[in-house]
Amino acid sequence: MERPRVLLVNWRDTGHPEGGGSERYVERMAEGLARAGYRVEIQCAAYPGATAGEWRDGVRYRRRGNKFGVYAHALRAIRRARADLVVDVQNGMPFFARLVAGCPVLVLVHHVHKEQWISALGETLGRVGWWIESRLAPWLFRKCRYATVSEVTKAELAGLGIERSRVTVVPNGLDAPPPCVSGRDASPTLVAVSRLVPHKRIEHAIDVVARLARRWPSLKLEVVGQGPWDEVLRAHAASRGVADRVVLHGWVDEQAKHEILERSWLHLCPSVKEGWGIVIMEAAAHGVPSVAYRAAGGVAESIVEGRTGLLAEDFDDFTAQVDGLLADGLRRAEMGLAGAERAGKFSWDASVGQFESLVRDVSGLPAPRPRVLGKVARGRALAS
Repeated sequence: MERPRVLLVNWRDTGHPEGGGSERYVERMAEGLARAGYRVEIQCAAYPGATAGEWRDGVRYRRRGNKFGVYAHALRAIRRARADLVVDVQNGMPFFARLVAGCPVLVLVHHVHKEQWISALGETLGRVGWWIESRLAPWLFRKCRYATVSEVTKAELAGLGIERSRVTVVPNGLDAPPPCVSGRDASPTLVAVSRLVPHKRIEHAIDVVARLARRWPSLKLEVVGQGPWDEVLRAHAASRGVADRVVLHGWVDEQAKHEILERSWLHLCPSVKEGWGIVIMEAAAHGVPSVAYRAAGGVAESIVEGRTGLLAEDFDDFTAQVDGLLADGLRRAEMGLAGAERAGKFSWDASVGQFESLVRDVSGLPAPRPRVLGKVARGRALAS
């Protein structure tokens, strides 16, 4: 019997220079489905240095088109695929899979993008984008099931007219952190792990350092991540007089990232919007509390306020929360312990199990026979 086929259409993969937590989620779900016995493909955008296709961890990747052209290539792939289910990953803009798919469509939404459209595209195009996300997409997918990563996003989708009964929450998982040799830094150290793009607002983390510099003479900020906003952030740190206190590491490997988290006192997440915030839980696994904005969506779920971190109302409050936790070592330690305990309850295996159950429910497929992936299935490049 032929293995059931699942096609996921996504804007990027984790190798893309702008790839982040949402891409990691998609790939973990895809890899889990492959292990469970499905034939899984991901259609996404091409980028410099990437092959047009490859097999990785049992998943076939096809990369076509740029950030805009990827949509046309995805529609072509959906139409040609003999898939049993298509997962339309709606990162603001849907792939309109329902127009051409000859099978059920599951819509995956990490968070709603209302605040980001205008900042990314300007007033006119931003309004068009928000209309597509908030009006056209809910109508187009009115008979489809949805998956999302938090109850916060589920409530936001309900606000767009998508019935709660059609939305299933499958939370992000978490890898156990690797052994680290770093100890907590003797000097107050802040960390922000993020793609360097405007809506992540890493400027706010830099501004916190500038605001608290006199009170905390040895305060520093380590920023981990890459993106088009790198030079803007370097210039911003210089303009605020804290270039010597802010280290922009760019991309680092997983071990280096965890070493930086391990030595930090607090993790800052000043993003406009997050569906969940995987890095909040990664920091928590190292006993590092997070400070984020309450209005940023899923962070109000990944952070248990007052227990594993704090939520701020505005920048002044954000700065005050950071200052307070830097000064209160006992409270910071208690939050760190609570966060580490909570982080231990999340796993990718559990999330994949929930996602696979949803796939079977939506597609009507029986559970396939699990596969054991050999070395041949890992990282084999394809010509097409």
